[in-house]
Amino acid sequence: MPGTPGPGPASDRTPAPRTSRRRTTRKQTRGAAAGLAAVALALGGAVASGAPAVAAPATSLTAGSPSAKCGTKHGATHSSAATKAKCARTGDLLDVTLDQLRPTQPSVGFDQIYYKLGRYSSTKDEQNGDFNKRFDDWCETNGQEEAAKVPAGAALTKPSSFTCTVAVGQETDETRAAMKTVVVGPGGALYLTDGHHTLTSFLETADGGPKTHIRLRVTANLSGLGTSAFWRTMQDKKWVWLRDENNRPITTAQLPQRLGLARFHDDRYRSLVYFTRDIGYQAPDDAAEYLEFLWGTWLRDRVDLGSYDLTSPASYLSAVRGASETMSGTPGDTVISDGRTADELGRMAEWNDGKKPTGGEFGKLSAPITDAKPGKLAYALDYRSHLPAKPAKPGKLGKPGKPGKTDHKK
Repeated sequence: MPGTPGPGPASDRTPAPRTSRRRTTRKQTRGAAAGLAAVALALGGAVASGAPAVAAPATSLTAGSPSAKCGTKHGATHSSAATKAKCARTGDLLDVTLDQLRPTQPSVGFDQIYYKLGRYSSTKDEQNGDFNKRFDDWCETNGQEEAAKVPAGAALTKPSSFTCTVAVGQETDETRAAMKTVVVGPGGALYLTDGHHTLTSFLETADGGPKTHIRLRVTANLSGLGTSAFWRTMQDKKWVWLRDENNRPITTAQLPQRLGLARFHDDRYRSLVYFTRDIGYQAPDDAAEYLEFLWGTWLRDRVDLGSYDLTSPASYLSAVRGASETMSGTPGDTVISDGRTADELGRMAEWNDGKKPTGGEFGKLSAPITDAKPGKLAYALDYRSHLPAKPAKPGKLGKPGKPGKTDHKK
């Protein structure tokens, strides 16, 4: 329900499975107003009158009301983004632009983002009678389930140019659970605690950018704390990841100041774990914070990525298979990282859900770029192979606030 906090951050966790119209083709569902009306009843009115909902406008606070300390009545506006953030309560939905967000981890898996960028720039979704995945991803992240109508010329920077299936203000517990999360820090600064990969993909894609709007669910408002107390709380709550791409400890002062590929380091094990989703592990509903980093920490001592050619689809797939089989094959009570066991981190008791390598999620992952529906890995490697140059390296850890000299060029 609005105002009710969902699960804590888990660094781009996979949302709990839902009964989604993605399971069928768009051709079967477009224009099915009666069916949408039935869904609306089932979800408590999530789709008004069976009509698609317009994507979220740029509103400042879309759930709950400003706290009493703000001295304003419900619905009042504020003079700055920081003031609006300082008035947010746990569970509120804040509309932000991507350039307002501060990361809480120093690294991302570049190949995970390359998969998204490769798919976003491809026309294969449309050729398969669907909408481009970036619109589904934006709607889901914004708490509006998935895209309902995407006319020619629609763009992420213009939310009014496309529609989502769930109206703003009609979100359900399920659609809110799929949203990314933010903690309000001192001065009203916004610290992203889940969604670094998804939102970086929105920032880097051709019709996105730093001024792209998105709504985030507020995990906590810590704006009243001093800097030291704020970071102590963030670490106590495990809302910050202070390890670099080689699993070495860093300080909070070494975190990037903004989103963007040029500002992050590339953690290859974070990408590896992403590609093992639904093959070696499934994110549980109560997923641990920074779940994929915990698995990646454990895999570093068990899978030597240096022995694989990560530019080769076959070799990369071999690495994914080895990692996912290792994850699935370890006893469920084995402590993986941070005191969490394999079962607590979503270990799958049967590799690839008991299916043959040619089937299941591993079979989908193996599909080449020439396939009508390429696998995630194929999109990632194809996109990476066409980059004119590697993204500029971030400033050295130890020099806070010094991102790469140039941002990533698409």
